[in-house]
Amino acid sequence: MSCSCMLDRRLSIRQYGLLMQTDKKTPPSLETLTGLCKRRGFIFQSSEIYNGLNGFWDFGPLGTELKNNLRDAWWQDMVRNPPLGPDGEMLDIVGLDSAIIQNPLVWKASGHLGGFNDPMADCRESKARYRADHLMVYLPTSGEGTAYAFLEGEPAVAEKRIRKAKSDTANFSVVPFTDLPLDQIATVWGPDATKAGTLTEPRQFNLMFKTFIGAMSGEGEDNTAYLRPETAQGIFINYKNVVDTMRVKLPFGIAQVGKSFRNEVTPRNFIFRSREFEQMEMEWFCHPDEASKWYSFWVEARLQWWASLGVDMRNLRRRDHDEDELAHYSTACADVEYQYGFTAPGFGELEGIAHRGNFDLTQHQEASGVKLEYFNQETNERVLPHVIEPASGLTRGVLVLLNEAYTEEFVPKGDTGGDTLLAEPGSEAPEGYEKRIVLKFSPRLAPIKVAVFPLLKNREELVKKAKDIFAELRKTWPAFYDQAGAIGRRYRRQDEIGTPFCVTIDFDSLEDDTVTVRDRDSMRQYRIPVSELKSWLFEHINE
Repeated sequence: MSCSCMLDRRLSIRQYGLLMQTDKKTPPSLETLTGLCKRRGFIFQSSEIYNGLNGFWDFGPLGTELKNNLRDAWWQDMVRNPPLGPDGEMLDIVGLDSAIIQNPLVWKASGHLGGFNDPMADCRESKARYRADHLMVYLPTSGEGTAYAFLEGEPAVAEKRIRKAKSDTANFSVVPFTDLPLDQIATVWGPDATKAGTLTEPRQFNLMFKTFIGAMSGEGEDNTAYLRPETAQGIFINYKNVVDTMRVKLPFGIAQVGKSFRNEVTPRNFIFRSREFEQMEMEWFCHPDEASKWYSFWVEARLQWWASLGVDMRNLRRRDHDEDELAHYSTACADVEYQYGFTAPGFGELEGIAHRGNFDLTQHQEASGVKLEYFNQETNERVLPHVIEPASGLTRGVLVLLNEAYTEEFVPKGDTGGDTLLAEPGSEAPEGYEKRIVLKFSPRLAPIKVAVFPLLKNREELVKKAKDIFAELRKTWPAFYDQAGAIGRRYRRQDEIGTPFCVTIDFDSLEDDTVTVRDRDSMRQYRIPVSELKSWLFEHINE
């Protein structure tokens, strides 16, 4: 079919084929992704029946499975079977699970009580509160007139106001709100305001959640404690316990997965920036003379790990921090960044790898009075190790997997064979094709590994055999049983939640004890003896 005989918004099959070969797919919008997550049971707004609570999210049945699968993959590949080191040697990394609430002196020593702050600005009119370092401003290049503020990555409101003022963005430069001289703040029109001059000057805001402990909780500062803002300090204060009990030798790592809490001023972009989240962190303790080598190793290793999960390398990049971005104790830091749908064509942080020096151990050694030096019996040397820290957000990783897996494509109607064509959002299907939404998770990460269907729900012998097979498969994998609706609709439902394989029991199954296994991505169907089904699935789920 030629392009001339199709509607304007359609592309020819040939054009779609070329698109499929040369271009990567367009990332889904945040609205599309949040709609899918709600519709299919991945992620819900926390306390939704009470109108929600900003910055908090609940993981539904499929989201819980996906998050646990990502957590388990990280634990397997970081703790139980870590990568070989730069010289081909096996690495020694052990696990930890520290308390969420720790002695407040931990946070005083680490600097969080005094320095874990973000600049905050309020709008006196709308009562909105902003992270001041997330506000950008269209500033008149002439130096006179109204300036227009917007949240980073969301310039549309400011640009509309500029056009309404019969001006052009070419007459403005974009600068961070925090870089404005104080006498210019009065000229700024805030994102949610109806006039200029309503934003306050930036001021520091501590991100730690305060709580109280003990029978007399709430009656004095002696009862004050904090929810941890990171999992790292739990590792540092247990460093000596691990060295004393696990016979680890330098270099070695301590890994932890757990929840952290930060009272973000402006949580946004779904689960990308929230107030309660989970982290996957590892602190790699090494001799100071080898720290640079290990820093380079872990930056590259972490980038490659995300790619090993099926993340397109074109959506990943390494970004080294400039000197003015580094923490005062940090020698170097690099981010693994991902091109999210809401950042495209730009990138946003996924994981940070920091060379922290020996700052943390020094601080805790001085504050606690407990010696934290490592003694090397072979060289008779005492050393305070340097630390390389790969730290990523587990919840943010789930967002990456959803972004990466989400695919719209055109498939032949009725799964009748033929090429699968990449669909651009908003485009219409060529003749003989229909659009399907599919989450192309790696089988290792998919929430449901296999679905089982009887061809007909009103044939007792088919249903019985299907349920017997389902009962056997669910002993090994997360499995799903479905007998409602046409078989094609059941396939589509599983496509949309990312199930890699569907098993159908039909009348031939009763005769020859075989089943049809349908592959999610290719939609190809295989006839497999029931006796070989588990081994076939083992091979393809673990490939």
